[in-house]
Amino acid sequence: MPTNILMPALSPTMEKGNLAKWLKKEGDAVKSGDVIAEIETDKATMEVEATDEGTLARIVVPEGTQDVAVNSVIAVLANEGEDVAAASAAAPQAKAESKTEAKAEAKAEAKSEAKSEAKSEAKPAAQPPQGEAKAPAASPAPRPAAPAAATAKASVSTDEKPAGRIFASPLARRLAKEAGLDLARVLGSGPHGRVIARDIDAAKTGAGLKAPAAAPAAAAGAPIAPALSDQQVRALYEEGSYEVVPHDNMRRTIAQRLTASVQTIPHFYLTIDCDIGKLLTAREEINAAAPKDKDGKPAYKLSVNDFVIKALALALQRVPDANVSWTEAGMLKHRHSDVGVAVAMPGGLITPIIRAAETKPLAAISNEMKDFAARARARKLKPHEYQGGTTAVSNLGMYGIKDFTAVINPPHATILAVGTGEERAVVRNGRIEAAHIMSVTLSCDHRAVDGALGAELIGAFKILIENPVMMVV
Repeated sequence: MPTNILMPALSPTMEKGNLAKWLKKEGDAVKSGDVIAEIETDKATMEVEATDEGTLARIVVPEGTQDVAVNSVIAVLANEGEDVAAASAAAPQAKAESKTEAKAEAKAEAKSEAKSEAKSEAKPAAQPPQGEAKAPAASPAPRPAAPAAATAKASVSTDEKPAGRIFASPLARRLAKEAGLDLARVLGSGPHGRVIARDIDAAKTGAGLKAPAAAPAAAAGAPIAPALSDQQVRALYEEGSYEVVPHDNMRRTIAQRLTASVQTIPHFYLTIDCDIGKLLTAREEINAAAPKDKDGKPAYKLSVNDFVIKALALALQRVPDANVSWTEAGMLKHRHSDVGVAVAMPGGLITPIIRAAETKPLAAISNEMKDFAARARARKLKPHEYQGGTTAVSNLGMYGIKDFTAVINPPHATILAVGTGEERAVVRNGRIEAAHIMSVTLSCDHRAVDGALGAELIGAFKILIENPVMMVV
């Protein structure tokens, strides 16, 4: 019996991926451990190895296909001694059957919804209390928002579903996609809160939409305006005056996570100026003394960012109560300082992590960071190299940015935004002098790090960054 090759889950959160490239052709022999394809996740391009031996009988999903669901069949492998032609013929049949089933399900769903609505309209309305006017006959749209009790009931039901899963009919999913609606924000009126076609019609009018889950409480009586849909935004601009650039998985993931971060994490910010004159002198001397290979290439070349990573890692060890992650069950207090560093790459950014940065010399941090940056831009990082961490650094100093605030990347409780180092006039002992000053801003999750604790952490960072000799002893 032929073996189906499935779309692998390359990270715990992966639901879909892009099939970037096939490295084997139909008819090629495949051994266990052979790299057969390259898969693009939201953050990296990863190689897929075969786990069985045989002949690649059929490629079901061609290279370049986007949004391939995890565990869906991407190819068929004929095992040793099996008829390759027969195994190849099985794949398109299974695919056709899948499409037929989906079409039948959508048809049945539409029929069921029509029947349900007809039954609802045929049922006589409840008589109003004596003295009250009868309500007018129901019109198809817009549908009023669900009553509070019904909404609460739906909320309880939703909590019992698997996290992140949205129950909706195939017809509703298609209509939502065409209308540019986020299914997660549509109130479902089907069984167990399932979203059906009529819910999409109601959502188009603005009724039947859930308020953002973590939005701050609005002023009394002030309605919360829903986000503009894709079609509503396009309607604001003249046709042909813009180009549509579809979102890739990385951009979608960045948008979702950072939106969730701002909505669910109570941020506050602490800014401080650091005199990096001693650091620049030390950096120059260390780089000049670096050993060179036979080609004259130095073993390392430290950057200001390397000192920043090390200083933040040591500061977290000095203020261990700030080296935490918030969870609903309890605080995770980390033993090591695993510092993520934001790296810009085509289409977005990624945050590779220097593990146990407090234990590593500056030269090791520098070389590890250069390797991470190169592989990040080529999308060659492995999930364990960018997932997790206890804090992060975002440095825009190379772009001349004086200071800024960064959005916390869960599960971190802090992130340090680093501005450019520049000569500024400072007052010392009553005299105006020139000094190299760098402004840094610490974003804190107020659930995990209070104001005084955040101030203690950024104060510890300032002491270390202004006295780099303390980082090498």
